[in-house]
Amino acid sequence: MRVSVIVPILNERDNIEPLHSGVTGALAGLGKDHEIVYVNDGSGDGSAEVLDGLANGNSAVRVVHLRRNYGQTAALMAGFEHSTGDVLVPMDGDLQNDPDDIPRLVAKLEEGFDVVSGWRRDRQDRLITRRLPSRVANWLISRLLGVPLRDYGCTLKAYRREVVEHVRLYGEMHRFIPVYAGWEGARITEIPVNHRPRRHGRSKYGLGRVLRVMLDILLMYFLDRALDRPIQFFGKIGILCVVVSILVFAWALYLKYFEATTLIQTPLPLLAATLGLSGILFVLLGVVAEIQSRTYFEARGRSPYLVRSVRGASADGTASDDTAT
Repeated sequence: MRVSVIVPILNERDNIEPLHSGVTGALAGLGKDHEIVYVNDGSGDGSAEVLDGLANGNSAVRVVHLRRNYGQTAALMAGFEHSTGDVLVPMDGDLQNDPDDIPRLVAKLEEGFDVVSGWRRDRQDRLITRRLPSRVANWLISRLLGVPLRDYGCTLKAYRREVVEHVRLYGEMHRFIPVYAGWEGARITEIPVNHRPRRHGRSKYGLGRVLRVMLDILLMYFLDRALDRPIQFFGKIGILCVVVSILVFAWALYLKYFEATTLIQTPLPLLAATLGLSGILFVLLGVVAEIQSRTYFEARGRSPYLVRSVRGASADGTASDDTAT
């Protein structure tokens, strides 16, 4: 088993060398083949030169310099694609993640799990701007997406390569990697990890990130419920709108014939027409989305399922015991 530690770096010049020392020591005690992949995400404070100095003459260190700042999600994707390990361990470059937790994550992974997520139980961040919004987001993600984790925002995790190599992340979706893995049937667990206060530099996160996280959760909820069956998602909304429209119009007719209230005196006919038209549009949107969805899956060239293992007689009658990865 080869372990790849992936560290996105954005203006962390003062943290790089102590971080590298800690990661190197943790990996040496792990007793496995390993590498460290640093991804310079457009740093402008001299981090690039420090990283290049670490890579010179060290075959266990690889540095990927991005042309500009693309964000943490893109940096993690670059690290995944430029790594060679069977186990991928991303972590932050600000010294708040403890490298000594890496062996614990890998050991837990070897118990048969595909994803081991770090949980910052004693988180060293501000309550109002960081911890409280994070708790709300973690609760929403767990409830809406069906993968119960206490700390989606913790970068320190361990993945088997096969559960993330087909994942394509965009925007700021890196926190949802366990959700993507869960959708593919990955076995996921969570363990407490250490979290240390930031000593150098400034945090890149704040309250302005809350709205973006909420929008990402809505997108993930839609992908979970409707990506492979959008007509069911939009069609149900459309049918509900049409049914309510009929009931509203029926109530308007009741008022006209039994309560002597003309249709002009009540907004119910307008409401019924609006709901009916909305229902038709939702159904048509579902049809269009269904066509787009099928085109998307066909273009990927992948089957709609993944096989974990096959045992017993094969199709040609010969015995087999194949394990899929």
